[in-house]
Parts: sequence; C-alpha cells; structure tokens
Amino acid sequence: MKGYTYRTQTGRAIARARGVELPISPKKSYEVLNAIRGLPLDRARKILEDAEQLKKAIPFRRYNQETAHHTGVGPGRFPKKVAHQVLQVLKNAEANAEYEGLDTDRLYVHVAASSRGRIIKARMPRAHGRATNWNEQTTHIEIVLAEEKEEQ
Repeated sequence: MKGYTYRTQTGRAIARARGVELPISPKKSYEVLNAIRGLPLDRARKILEDAEQLKKAIPFRRYNQETAHHTGVGPGRFPKKVAHQVLQVLKNAEANAEYEGLDTDRLYVHVAASSRGRIIKARMPRAHGRATNWNEQTTHIEIVLAEEKEEQ
C-alpha cells in the first residue's frame, strides 16, 4: 500500500492518518471500521474505548460465523487489540486535524478503510524434526476525518 486510497475532493477540509502493517486481523479490523464509519469523532472514540475495556461489543455483520449475540448489538465481539490500534490511528488523525486548523468538535469519520498487509512468515518447531507454519497477518488502516457541512 503506497499512499492513501482516498482522493481529496476540492473544497473539502479533511485530515487523514494511516497505520501501515499493523499486527491485527484484517477481518476484525473490517468489522471495527464498519462500526465507526460515518460517526462523529467523539462517538467513534467512545465505541472504540468501550470495546477495548470490554464494556460494549462491536457488531460483526460479515465475519460472524458462530459469534455470540450481545445485548443491543446482535452478533458481536470485543476485539481489544484491533480497537486499540484503530484508536491510535484515530487519535493521530485528530491531531492532524488540529494541526490543519479544523474544528475538532465538527469532525466525523468520513473514510475508514482497511486492506491486508504482508504476511510475516515464521516456523514453529514440532516433534520428530518437523515444523509448522506460523504466519502473522498484518493490516493497513486508513482513516479520513472531515468537517460536517454547516446547515443553512
């Protein structure tokens, strides 16, 4: 992944940040980013913090095979590791927005995208001179914050 996938629209004030090759699951990051896309910045941060502290589950819409149902969510999980990493990227985007001079009270998550990163290959020794692949998946995350348009 080179650069951002999001192309800027003229006349739109945005701030963006990305995490490259984060050691998190691509499937879980897809679900977490779907949960925060389009939300105001404060609400998105609250959802991620609640998932990280095991207070409220993230709804799993696509990768939800044999997933337990939770109150008010339906099928969902508590992806602590993913929520922590996405929260770090979100805070980075917020800091970029402050640097750009955007009003942080009016920001919302305009784009939240993930893609698979490279696979870090390793081997785990087993009995009788054998070995098992022990590969670690990585994920690229991209978050773009934009200001809400003023109502007229």
